[in-house]
Amino acid sequence: MREIIFDTETTGLDNREDRVIEIGGVELENQFPTGRTIHIYINPGDRKVHPDALAVHGITDEFLKDRPSFADVVEEILEFFGDARWVAHNATFDMGFINAEFERLGLPPIVGDRVTDTLALARRKHPMGPNSLDALCRRYGIDNSHRTRHGALLDSELLAEVYIEMIGGRQAALGLVTSQIGGLEVDADDAPILVFKRERPLPPRLTEAEIAAHAALVSKIGAKAIWTKYSYCVSP
Repeated sequence: MREIIFDTETTGLDNREDRVIEIGGVELENQFPTGRTIHIYINPGDRKVHPDALAVHGITDEFLKDRPSFADVVEEILEFFGDARWVAHNATFDMGFINAEFERLGLPPIVGDRVTDTLALARRKHPMGPNSLDALCRRYGIDNSHRTRHGALLDSELLAEVYIEMIGGRQAALGLVTSQIGGLEVDADDAPILVFKRERPLPPRLTEAEIAAHAALVSKIGAKAIWTKYSYCVSP
């Protein structure tokens, strides 16, 4: 299963007017990072960065003036994402902007069943919150001390670590595809189950004398003895 953990930064909060100015993403394959990333700054045209947004991400109009437009990089974005799931924290916000950009170019939107919202996952897993990215990093012991401002690639990298922890990926996705290795059977689903089989049963832990003594005690107690319900009470 291929997923892209991604984040965007924008000129403001209204996807009808504001524009995407940064996108970053991290590729996961079967819940493990592959090392492939995407990171692009985007010129928003005549839309200026709102002061409130500037305070969050620090991306200035001057910095963006020589960057490519969304139309110039859309093919690179679509090629990187391919048929993967789109995974974001508060995905409604990010997908609203992405699909608004696609609509301006006459491209079809990314439909909801291809999107995972990690904020919704976090709220189900930790209903008492808080569930911001910073709070989840603290909860899972992920170092985010270098996150002084929002940044699309940095936030994607942190979110990838949080996401893997939330879904138990480090324990479940062992990446074993062989059906049998020695005496080990592997169920190679998305979350493999390991079943250990012994070549021969372990020897009995009780001696024959101990088994006989117990059987004699049960016989003495009579038919009401609770041990008569269990097979190990039968003497050899």
